[in-house]
Amino acid sequence: LEKLVPSIMSNLLNPDAIFSNNEMSLSDIEIYGFDYDYTLVFYSKHLHTLIFNAARDLLINEHRYPVEIRKYEYDPDFAIRGLHYDVQRAVLMKIDAFHYIQLGTVYRGLSVVPDEEVIEMYEGSHVPLEQMSDFYGKSSHGNTMKQFMDIFSLPEMTLLSCVNEHFLKNNIDYEPVHLYKDVKDSIRDVHIKGIMYERSKQILVRSRCYQKFARIVNPFNVRLTWLACCSRDKGMRYIVGKDWRDLFDVVIVQAEKPNFFNDKRRYLGPLSVICYNTSVFLLQGNLYEFLKLTGWRGSKVLYFGDHIYSDLADLTLKHGWRTGAIIPELRSELKIMNTEQYIQTMTWLQTLTGLLEQMQQTFLESLSVALLSSRLFREMTKGFFNAQFGSLFRTDQNPTYFLRRLSRFADIYMASLSCLLNYDVSHTFYPRRTPLQHELPAWSDRPPAAGLPLLQEAQAK
Repeated sequence: LEKLVPSIMSNLLNPDAIFSNNEMSLSDIEIYGFDYDYTLVFYSKHLHTLIFNAARDLLINEHRYPVEIRKYEYDPDFAIRGLHYDVQRAVLMKIDAFHYIQLGTVYRGLSVVPDEEVIEMYEGSHVPLEQMSDFYGKSSHGNTMKQFMDIFSLPEMTLLSCVNEHFLKNNIDYEPVHLYKDVKDSIRDVHIKGIMYERSKQILVRSRCYQKFARIVNPFNVRLTWLACCSRDKGMRYIVGKDWRDLFDVVIVQAEKPNFFNDKRRYLGPLSVICYNTSVFLLQGNLYEFLKLTGWRGSKVLYFGDHIYSDLADLTLKHGWRTGAIIPELRSELKIMNTEQYIQTMTWLQTLTGLLEQMQQTFLESLSVALLSSRLFREMTKGFFNAQFGSLFRTDQNPTYFLRRLSRFADIYMASLSCLLNYDVSHTFYPRRTPLQHELPAWSDRPPAAGLPLLQEAQAK
C-alpha cells in the first residue's frame, strides 16, 4: 500500500476535463443550444440562502405556519442533489442505481433514521419500481417518491427537513403530504414572483465562460446558436452587457421545459429576436419542427443543460439530439478524490474488500475484523463529500440513481461550459472502455485503477 498511494497520486484526475458516456465528435455539431440557469450563468452561495429565507417566510405569512420556524437557517452542507424524498413518510434519502436505499443516509427532519427502522419501514432496503419517482423524478400517479435533481432544489430539501424537524420536536401533528405541497408551492412562488432575480447583482457570478463565449462557439463554425430560458434580460445585461443578444441567433424565453420541446402550442419567432408569447411570429410550431425545416438532424444538435430530466431526457430519447450535462459539483468532488487522504482511504477500502472476498469461507474471526474495518472506511469515504449523504455519484459501492440517469441522458458531462476551451474544435469524445464485472480479475489480482482523464496529461498539453 505504501508504494501504491504515490503511484495513484502521480495520476490525478483533471477537474477541467470533459467526460464521455457516448462517442461524439464536435466536428459533427452544427447547432448549439444552451440552458440559462447553472449552464451559462452561475450564482453565488447567497442565492440558496435567499430562496430558503423567502420560502420560509411565505410558509409563515401565507400558509400560516408557526412563526418559530424562522429560527431555522439555511445549511449549505446539509443536502446534495439527486436525493429522493418519500412524500408520505416525510423522509429524505439516497438511493442507488438498483433502487436500494443507502443505509445511514435516511433523514427524518434533521436526524438520521436508524437502519433497523428503515428496514422495517420498507420491508428491507429496496424501493419497488411502483413507489419510485416517475420518469421526470416527480411524485405523481401513485409514485410516493420525489427525486430532487435541480440545483435550486437544495434549499427546498433543507426547508422540508427543517419544518419536519420543528413539528417532530414540538409534537405537532401534521400531514406530510400537505407539508410537501406547501413547501413546494412556496419555493415555486419565490421563482414565479421574481424575488431571487430582483437581486441579480448580489447573486450572479461573472463567469470566465461568458467572457470567452465567442471562443467556445465561433471556432466551431456552427450554423445556429440558441438559448432557452425564462426572461433573464437583467441578469444577462449584468454579466455580458447590453449586447448579449448578439451572442445568439435565437433566444427563447418562458420555455417551460421539458414541455417546450414537444408541445406544438409553443412558438418560435424570427431569428435574432427575443421570442415572447405575444410576439409576431413568422413561423409557428415547436423547436423540433423549426429545426427540421432548416435541414437539421438530431445528431447535428448539441444542447447543454444542468437538469438531467427537464433539459436533456426528452431531447436524447425522442429527438436524438446530442446532450451535454453541466454538473458543477463534479469539480469539487474530483478535487477531493485527488487528495492523499482520500486516496489512502480508498486504497485501504479496496484492499479490505479483496480480503473479505477471499476470507469468507475460511478465516471467520479475521473476517469479522475486516468487515468492521470496511464499514468504517466506507463511512469515512462518505464523509469526504457530505457528512449526511456522501458523494453525488456513488453510494457505498454502487452508482447512485442520479448517476444512472446522467449516464443515460447525457452524451458528455463536465463541471462547466468553460471546460470546452480545453478541446479542439474537431475533438471526438470517446467513452472509456470500462471493464464489465465478468471481465475483471479477482480483487486481489487487480492492478491500480487508471485510464481516466488525468490532470498531469492536461498540464503537459
